[in-house]
Amino acid sequence: MKCGGNIQLSQEWDKIFSLSDNVIHQKVTFKNRYGITLAADFYLPKNAEGKTLPAIAVSGPYGAVKEQASGLYAQSLAERGLATIAFDPSYTGESGGQPRHVSSPEINSEDFSAAVDYLGLQSNVDRNRIGALGICGFGGMVLNAAAADKRIKAVVTTSMYDMSRVMAKGYFDSMTAEERNGALTQMSEQRWKDASNAEPELAPQGLPSELTGEEAPFVAEYFDFYKTPRGFHPRSINSNGAWTATTALSFMNMPLMSYINEISPRPILLIAGENSHSRYFTEDAYKAAAEPKEMVILDDMVHVDLYDQIDKIPFDRIETFFAENLI
Repeated sequence: MKCGGNIQLSQEWDKIFSLSDNVIHQKVTFKNRYGITLAADFYLPKNAEGKTLPAIAVSGPYGAVKEQASGLYAQSLAERGLATIAFDPSYTGESGGQPRHVSSPEINSEDFSAAVDYLGLQSNVDRNRIGALGICGFGGMVLNAAAADKRIKAVVTTSMYDMSRVMAKGYFDSMTAEERNGALTQMSEQRWKDASNAEPELAPQGLPSELTGEEAPFVAEYFDFYKTPRGFHPRSINSNGAWTATTALSFMNMPLMSYINEISPRPILLIAGENSHSRYFTEDAYKAAAEPKEMVILDDMVHVDLYDQIDKIPFDRIETFFAENLI
């Protein structure tokens, strides 16, 4: 069915997880501050009738869609009594925005605030009790959003990435000044090609179609989620596509973590796996954030375990955190 912004929403249940008998699910749309129509799944606990509930906006991982991890989180938290919304970021999935397969530190942070707008207008949501949760690269986006948007009363991240840092400096800040200059020069030249073609070219480096055994361990972990029945979804960039060749340009000059200390006095809960290649992003965000803050490092877990491993994701701790702080 067609909704605002002429976007097309699938009405079938095409998610990587089963619909819970304990929630009410609805496909919805809303616009962000830039007029882009976002597609989302709105979840309510079955016993929500007549109640005004605390609510959570959820998105991530970076390159994923709401039919994957963010929807799983949203449904699981709705089962625990929260109103939740899992949305596709601008330019991806079922959401609007042209060109496709591009991201922006500002616009994707704004997407969280637009979800808060939507939640706060619902008659069954208490707009003074809204939190947000970001997974992977949208952990960095949600921290950036919360720093500016004081309506977000509590924030959780899982397997957080700071996308601006990794694009600007490489993993573990290993990018040299020469490499950075080379990357920016290449993308600057790519703009001539995109302008001539009147559309952006996609980068060649999506996830491989098969593993050779020579990949970094975290690439194999991503493959195991996005490229197998465990987590594959045809609308997911990481499952079935690639970002535009110039996507990194804005991230390289716009650090997401600049004002993380301004989330205080609102609380932050940062969660990562002990063996996750991305753990250092969570640890450094914790160091930079002001109190109140809490960090949980989960034994023996890797980055993608926090995408879908229901028995390992600490939903009890997340539920308690929001219950204690959305009051």
